[in-house]
Amino acid sequence: MKKLFLGLSATAMLIAGSALADTKLKLVEVITSPERTETLKSMVAGYEKANPGVEVEIVSLPWGQAFEKLATMVAGGDIPDVVEMPDTWAALYANSGKLVDLESRIAGWDNGKTLTDKTMAMARQTGKARMIPYGFYLRAMFYNKKLLAEAGIDTPPATMADFMTASEAVSKLDGKFGYCLRGGPGGTNGWIMMAAAMNGTNEFFTKEGVSRINEPGSVEGIQFLIDLYQKGYAPKDSVSWGFNEIVAGFYSGTCAFLDQDPDALIAVAERMDAADFAVAPMPVGPAGKAFPTIGYVGWSIFNTTEHEEEAWGLLSHLSTPDNNKVWSKRVGVIPIHKGADQDPYFKTEQFKGWFEELNGDQYVPTVMPTYLEKWGFFTSTVLLEGAQQALLGERTAQNLADEWAEYLTNEYAAYKDSQ
Repeated sequence: MKKLFLGLSATAMLIAGSALADTKLKLVEVITSPERTETLKSMVAGYEKANPGVEVEIVSLPWGQAFEKLATMVAGGDIPDVVEMPDTWAALYANSGKLVDLESRIAGWDNGKTLTDKTMAMARQTGKARMIPYGFYLRAMFYNKKLLAEAGIDTPPATMADFMTASEAVSKLDGKFGYCLRGGPGGTNGWIMMAAAMNGTNEFFTKEGVSRINEPGSVEGIQFLIDLYQKGYAPKDSVSWGFNEIVAGFYSGTCAFLDQDPDALIAVAERMDAADFAVAPMPVGPAGKAFPTIGYVGWSIFNTTEHEEEAWGLLSHLSTPDNNKVWSKRVGVIPIHKGADQDPYFKTEQFKGWFEELNGDQYVPTVMPTYLEKWGFFTSTVLLEGAQQALLGERTAQNLADEWAEYLTNEYAAYKDSQ
């Protein structure tokens, strides 16, 4: 009898154990930091509590090796159910048919109705919605109120002409400069935005597949940045500045203007009084338009999952308005749901510029052509080296633009040939 009882107890334990882990999901995060991971764990714990039969394993890949590590996992059959998907990777996995089409899921989801139009536009960059973005890295213009007041400037610049004038005025102050120029690594966004603003369009290619980066308006935009530097409206050593240097240049009071994403706000807000700075939309060009670059990351489901229903449950849980607001505040992105700008945290001068850009027709977000196979090499090497040469007076804006146009036109032709 005792043996029978023990046998029944063991069986009961096995059944209970299996019931507690009926479904196991693997979630891979690729942009990792201690705070991000802890925030994600907390949200996942909430999902597990509401779904007792589901267990979620979080795999954290270091960003520097994340692309290769995820590709290796997928190639080896160790494919996650849910993945953190950067915009620059989405086309690769979507075009090879590896991601679940979420259109019907979003349509039937109560919170799907509150996703902003731009959120859905980004979700559909690969055709159908194969991700739900969790926030946007959108460029807008930080400005130092004290420096502008000292220079006699009443309002942040609304146009490119105003921007040049204000930068000149601030640069007349002792030891101060107008613009925190990112002349070093990662400076692509500035060149692309200025070229687009002056050219009146953010189309990268004509219908014939020719790059527009060397059209007259684009060349004016490139010359605009060169002038800011060569006229002394940006620090001399900013020719080699990267992210850390430009952000420090702003919060130290060296420069009055900084175009950056919301992730820079975290460092700035820690070191500056909120009354001393704000964020405005990017200044518009002669056509009355500005084209701030936009990046985004979201959650996708691999179509190899054996638990699509539960995977969608996890993805939608992470994307609820409440969870997305928490995530946006901790990570430094613009939230994805309508009405988020009314939250006291976001309803400030520090976020005003980004929400104006998302809601204003004169601001057209620019998505980089990351579908080009060698876009990464172009931004990290071709553009960087050429731009620094031009800033130092070794090349003209036209010469620079012609080189970029030839490179991009050839890359676009190769991309079309591969389709």
